[in-house]
Amino acid sequence: MDIKQYMGNMGRQARSASKIIGKADSGLKNSALIKIAEALEADRKRLVSENQKDLQAGQRNKLDAALLDRLELKPSTIDGMIEGLQQIAALPDPVGEISDLNYRPSGIQVGQMRVPLGVIGIIYESRPNVTVDAAALCLKSGNACILRGGSEAIHSNQAIAACISKGLADAGLPAEVVQVVETTDRTAVGELITMNDYVDVIVPRGGKGLIERISNEASIAVIKHLDGICHVYIDGEANAETAVDIAFNAKTHRYGVCNAMETLLIAESIAPKVLPPLAMQYLQKGVELRGCVKTCSLVPECARATEEDWATEYLAPILSIKIVQDIDDAIAHINQYSSSHTESIVTENYTLARRFLREVDSSSVMVNASTRFADGFEYGLGAEIGISTDKLHVRGPVGLNGLTTLKYIVLGNGEIRQ
Repeated sequence: MDIKQYMGNMGRQARSASKIIGKADSGLKNSALIKIAEALEADRKRLVSENQKDLQAGQRNKLDAALLDRLELKPSTIDGMIEGLQQIAALPDPVGEISDLNYRPSGIQVGQMRVPLGVIGIIYESRPNVTVDAAALCLKSGNACILRGGSEAIHSNQAIAACISKGLADAGLPAEVVQVVETTDRTAVGELITMNDYVDVIVPRGGKGLIERISNEASIAVIKHLDGICHVYIDGEANAETAVDIAFNAKTHRYGVCNAMETLLIAESIAPKVLPPLAMQYLQKGVELRGCVKTCSLVPECARATEEDWATEYLAPILSIKIVQDIDDAIAHINQYSSSHTESIVTENYTLARRFLREVDSSSVMVNASTRFADGFEYGLGAEIGISTDKLHVRGPVGLNGLTTLKYIVLGNGEIRQ
């Protein structure tokens, strides 16, 4: 297979399809989403059968248990894909929405209209359910998409792609609105991320290595985040019970997610009261603690943290702890070591809370809440394609609005410029 020619054809088809889906009305797009859900329901046996091929290949290739678990299409996983399609169909359609419409002294009205990005390339690993999530979000936001899943899920993704194509056809839309790359050749990724004539945005989802490669090699705009080095700062004016609950949840609710807390900062004035009981809970849960000198003096079981620890996303039951002098010290530490993902302050002082919100430079900043809430569904977006720590063009969880852009519109009544 000539990969360059194959990907070029896919790009041309996606660009043509984007013109059709971009002007499709909400009813047609929602119909396609429901038809895809029906196709998945009707083809459950084939989905499981094809998924078994990937699981067996993964076992032969000695994939670890966690990766195999993410790869498996369980009945509950298929249920989740179907429910996700139904939920996205029920969401408001952002395309065509007009905002900030105001009269100007000349008599014209100036506003902004939300429009699709065009063609979105999405590169992801392991989880075949991402194929449905990505397709659904792109479709609802009026975009065509090219999806390139991991080679370990090739059979599963092709089976899902067939259901998507059927759903699109049943709704009267071209299959090229959603295309899934059929080859496992890694050069296909290199082609996709440099097809400037056909692809408008790239969204990588996966491990840090994949995202770094895409970020470094892409000649197209990339929506991404590399690390999730998230912080919770317990202020000297925090409610101790609230602080313990939030800090414990932020770390232990789930370890291998990007919005889990990796570094806990505690004000020196409250550390003797909060840290020992909180550390006991962590230790009972099996969390390894690494801390500064002051932390180790309060928690003898704590190992000394190194400079590297402050800049590490563990994705594991390991936590760095630092006792800081005050909010200034905490903000300075966060802005030095954070990956700009999510940070939270626990405090009863409204003024300090406002300072934290204003001065911490991350995509999500919270007051008296666990970092685990940094999620598209929890934010009311319905679903997300990922989280962006960049500042352009979207920041934080990327839902339907994040897959669109704005253009200015002008409404006149015969006005001419004097």
